[in-house]
Amino acid sequence: MTAHHPRRRLIAPTAGLAVAGLLLAACGSGGSDDDSTGGGGGGGDSILIGTTDKITTIDPAGSYDNGSFAVMNQVYPFLMNTPFGSPEVEPDIAESAEFTSPTEYTVTLKDGLTFANGNDLTSSDVKFTFDRQLSIFESGADDGNGPGSLLYNLDSVDAPDDTTVVFHLKTENDQVFPQILSSPAGPIVDEDVFSPDALTPDQDIVDGQAFAGPYTITDYSQNDLVSYAANPDYQGLLGAPENDAVDVQYFTDASNLKLDIQEGNIDVAFRSLSATDIEDLRGNDDVQVVDGPGGEIRYIVFNFDTQPFGNTTAEADPAKALAVRQAVADLIDREEIASQVYKDTYTPLYSYVPEGLTGATESLKDLYGDHEGGPDADAATAALEAAGVETPVTLNLQYSNDHYGPSSGEEYALIKDQLESSGLFTVNLQTTEWVQYAKDRTSDVYPAYQLGWFPDYSDADNYLTPFFLTDNFLGNHYDNPTVNDLILQQAVTPDADERTALIEQIQGLVAQDLSTVPYLQGAQVAVTGTDISGAENTLDASFKFRYGALSRS
Repeated sequence: MTAHHPRRRLIAPTAGLAVAGLLLAACGSGGSDDDSTGGGGGGGDSILIGTTDKITTIDPAGSYDNGSFAVMNQVYPFLMNTPFGSPEVEPDIAESAEFTSPTEYTVTLKDGLTFANGNDLTSSDVKFTFDRQLSIFESGADDGNGPGSLLYNLDSVDAPDDTTVVFHLKTENDQVFPQILSSPAGPIVDEDVFSPDALTPDQDIVDGQAFAGPYTITDYSQNDLVSYAANPDYQGLLGAPENDAVDVQYFTDASNLKLDIQEGNIDVAFRSLSATDIEDLRGNDDVQVVDGPGGEIRYIVFNFDTQPFGNTTAEADPAKALAVRQAVADLIDREEIASQVYKDTYTPLYSYVPEGLTGATESLKDLYGDHEGGPDADAATAALEAAGVETPVTLNLQYSNDHYGPSSGEEYALIKDQLESSGLFTVNLQTTEWVQYAKDRTSDVYPAYQLGWFPDYSDADNYLTPFFLTDNFLGNHYDNPTVNDLILQQAVTPDADERTALIEQIQGLVAQDLSTVPYLQGAQVAVTGTDISGAENTLDASFKFRYGALSRS
């Protein structure tokens, strides 16, 4: 997801003192002398979580990033979801879900479902949800930041009665559609609160109490402080939360997040502490550092229109544009970034599907650099010379200074140095805060830019479909019809070996095109107080941090 995420997964302004003080006083918190307004641990069964993530919007049709999806996972129901400790999807608010024909997926809802506002949750809301996702995505009303691209195989939705939903798919035997129903495209919304063809403002959603997940939102100050209360009417897979209430505080500075968790001013710190801070906290007896499986990746995106020699530039030349991308791939030193910037909490990534998932290859290692994982300036020089590119090439490279953790500045300074030390590039490094960044990147503002991805589901498809279909989440004008067709084919191939072979073939083709250059794979890390339990249950292969698993022991 966020950049998700993406989520893809595809990643705050200082908390408002008046609002935050009121909310934190309600849960018995003390003060803090940093730029946050966090307080001590919370009273009763309330748990205080700190994060540097950002919320773009809590309208599911308008965001595809980790910070926004973190909210959605708490307050919206899904037809399919992943239980704690498992990557496999099961019915959530559904009673059953199954293919009733090769192109029909039928879901039966549980009886008596309601939203927190008292409205009935019926098949009409489900049909509305997915019709709306497609409408907003296809019209561009999501500014290119919604998850609608995940619904590429959805043709139409029927609601023949109040508890039955039939999804009509374009192609047969879709192997990933049940998982897509658990993804950022899947939160079910209230048709009486949400606009059918435009994004609904966050405050309207909160005021409308359009929630039917494990929690409701009781107070909302975007990227300041969000307060949650357990929803007694939730009937889904995850069960009742282990706590009564949660407050999530948004930090502008990860160093202050670290200070507040080590001082006991907050109960949980999740995303994103620096590698140095995590290393330091591992030696602190007053906290627990909890690790989970890795699915996060980091990569550079190239805009095929505006990159050097891109399609809409004055010197447009596809061969030269490819040579520029190849030279970048030749010069990136993944090991150096992983060890120097991230203290090996990230590992080098040489392909598009991360290590550990079925079908993962190391196609980039085979094609670029020294063919053993290291950089090679001679190979980069040869690629540029063969295409007739004069050097140094000027490359405008953008990164977000507040979304992918406090080390992004150091990470991209090192990438700039790696490219420039070859003598082949002059890199203009620029940074933008995430809220603006998310809009600019889909508006052809950045020729090359940073993204990260947090998977929507544990399948190789989620590292291919959002990026490399013609109508992809990146919006970077990449279009390879062969890749497009193979992605659609693998998603509907029942034979596991045949599907794996297709996934491997796709990675080889996109490695030659270099629409993106992946370079790091990372794990999930949370830091908690010693009296907090349950973090290990939610840092699982679902890649969803569900607050309901947390409790005070």
